[in-house]
Amino acid sequence: MPKPKRPIADDDMRAEYDFSNAVRGKYYERFKASSNVVVLDPDVSKAFPNAAAVNQALRVLASVARARVTVPKRASRATKRPNKGMKLTKRG
Repeated sequence: MPKPKRPIADDDMRAEYDFSNAVRGKYYERFKASSNVVVLDPDVSKAFPNAAAVNQALRVLASVARARVTVPKRASRATKRPNKGMKLTKRG
């Protein structure tokens, strides 16, 4: 069931405020580009004294994540061993 719409109260605005020439969303893109807030848990925030320390740690972590670590492949065996069939065992 939809909520009933509340009537707009005209008396909430002071007379000296004039929004007749206002532009909706004028600074929206600028605000969106500049606000990137991340809230840290208290235990995590204790590990960093300031925002610069957090940024430095994240940059190091990002560079490590981007680094390609190559794992040497296991040398292949010259002769392949045939699969052995399963044998029944007696329980005693």
